[in-house]
Amino acid sequence: MSPAEKNKTTVRLVFFGAAGVGKTALIRRFLQDNFEPKHKRTVEELHSIEHDLDGTKMRIEIMDTSGSYSFPAMRQLCIRQSDAFALVYSINDPESFEEVHRLREEILELKGSKLAPITVVGNKADLGNQRRVPAKESMTIVELDWSASFVEASAKSGLNVAGVFEELLRQVNFPSSLSAALRGRRGTVPKDGVLVRKKPLIKKADSCTVS
Repeated sequence: MSPAEKNKTTVRLVFFGAAGVGKTALIRRFLQDNFEPKHKRTVEELHSIEHDLDGTKMRIEIMDTSGSYSFPAMRQLCIRQSDAFALVYSINDPESFEEVHRLREEILELKGSKLAPITVVGNKADLGNQRRVPAKESMTIVELDWSASFVEASAKSGLNVAGVFEELLRQVNFPSSLSAALRGRRGTVPKDGVLVRKKPLIKKADSCTVS
């Protein structure tokens, strides 16, 4: 880890995915521990969490993006200035998984790296009886072909929502004690039956910190 990474006190996580896959719902479940079943279109929202870790203020910025991608220049700037990416699809929508493919290619191109910190999130795991994206197939693609991390979660039930954020922070080498503190904020999140696959830590080049 470089000195710049050791002293890094702000990290930006961005959630991408097709409209209606539950990006906002995942973030809302994590931050507020509630669920709004009615879909509302998101333009762009930035959330911030501060945590005191051994006297150092650590800040996590969470960017919630629109699934319509009306402003490609803004999306490209967001990619360049962010540290880790959650690419979200719905397990009952194969087209949303295809969108994850496209988004990953764009991120790798703009970041200039084949090992960008990416976690692919199969949301709506509570709809198992409506599944149209096989878990093993998508996990194999993500892990073996992309060398990325794979998580299945449910914003509705809270299943593994905290795990999504823990994995994103792990990928950017954020302090593990902070990750544990975040888990404590959502201690009621169930852990059973969760598909989480972790890849080795990615050593990053200097990343952008956005004030």
